[in-house]
Amino acid sequence: MVETSVDDPAEVAATLRLVMGRIVRKLRHGKSAVGDVTLSEGSVLARLDRDGSDSPTSLATLEGVRPQAMATTLAALEERGLVSRTPDPTDGRRAVMAITTTGRQVVADRRSASVRRLADALEREFTAEERATLHATLPLLDRLAERM
Repeated sequence: MVETSVDDPAEVAATLRLVMGRIVRKLRHGKSAVGDVTLSEGSVLARLDRDGSDSPTSLATLEGVRPQAMATTLAALEERGLVSRTPDPTDGRRAVMAITTTGRQVVADRRSASVRRLADALEREFTAEERATLHATLPLLDRLAERM
């Protein structure tokens, strides 16, 4: 484990980024077996599943990507039947994207596979006290994610 000075926010940030990156890479490594979606596609599917239908422009803003990149992602998802496109009921010139039943299943399968991998590691490698410590940090990590 990397030693970090808690007094230096930049040092804590750098170590957190390194550790979180390792976790995400490990989880991502197993993604191809479930749903065969890219990280960006999975993120859009999860957002639509969690927050409901939305416009491509809004999704691009929320995901922090250019509209052109979002259009490419949505086209790939739509081609595989994971999202559907309908006219906006209030403005027919705009489109509204929604997750399909198949898309919801991909999200559930990916989530289940990731959760299983994490749970297995937590059970195998961590004591109950260590798991409680990790659990206690989750609200802080969630708040950090919301403030970035």
